Amino acid sequence: MYKRIKLGTNNRTIIYYTVSVCSILLLAWISLFTGVKDIRVIDLLGDEDKLIVFLISRIPRTLALILVGAGLSIAGFIMQQLSQNRFVSPTTSGALEAAKMGILFALVFSPEASLMVRMLSALVFTFLSALLFIWFVEQVKDKNTVFIPLVGIMFGSILASISTFFAYKNNIVQNTQEWLLGDFSAVMQGQYEAIYIILPMVLISYLYAERFTIAGMGKSFATNLGLSYHTVVNIGLMAVSLVVSASVVTVGAIPFVGLIVPNVVSMLIGDNLRRALPLTAFLGAVLLLICDIIGRLLVFPYEIPIGMTVGIVGGITFFLLILKKSR
Repeated sequence: MYKRIKLGTNNRTIIYYTVSVCSILLLAWISLFTGVKDIRVIDLLGDEDKLIVFLISRIPRTLALILVGAGLSIAGFIMQQLSQNRFVSPTTSGALEAAKMGILFALVFSPEASLMVRMLSALVFTFLSALLFIWFVEQVKDKNTVFIPLVGIMFGSILASISTFFAYKNNIVQNTQEWLLGDFSAVMQGQYEAIYIILPMVLISYLYAERFTIAGMGKSFATNLGLSYHTVVNIGLMAVSLVVSASVVTVGAIPFVGLIVPNVVSMLIGDNLRRALPLTAFLGAVLLLICDIIGRLLVFPYEIPIGMTVGIVGGITFFLLILKKSR
């Protein structure tokens, strides 16, 4: 009976992987050929203008959607493991707001700062805020599932308020508004390549999957097993910070992806991080592709920023998860 149950679990996992991969391929195809400029496959062979639009705009946008969706989902899974809380993510820990603050300070001190300088500044601020948040989680004796993410949201609001104050003082409030809602419409060749930093982060996350799981069981438990707790936590937070800073610098803040997807994956195949990471990445890409296509078609030929569509879906899902956990 045990073997039969195990086989059934493996079969379900294979089905989930197959469906998610097929969904990514289908949605990526739809994304490539959806837009104001009507492009068909046959046009790529004979129309040079449409081929240029396809190569410069459509392909980079679709790749960015897949990479950001996968990266933010894995980042959320890592934060949930390290904080031992299912509701912690870059959205509910202040990570997105810290990245925006880093970009703001880079522009304040160097208005002509390059993309790399802004990303490095966002990385530093995001990493420091993540360390502070994890320290706070360790100090709290009441590990209430809902209390910790709500405090994280308050922490993010404080960071956002500070950023708004300095933006107002330096007359760059309008610039900061561009980071509030994620938008892939401006993604073009030569402007999105920072997103590729997500790929090595995914590899690191997979290699350290078991260590993140052990670290998530607590400092004393991990130390007793011979694990360098602080080193593993720092690696995990650095990986999260790289993803968040790269995505915010390139396409803006995308909320709730790192919250929704890991919880769905946990309900489907459990909390085994190594086994769950690939499916987490796939479902994150599927979520962003779906939300982006909806935003492009809902008021065609105009476009709704993906941050708005994901925010609506994520906000409703977050509320439902809280209600379910509170019962």
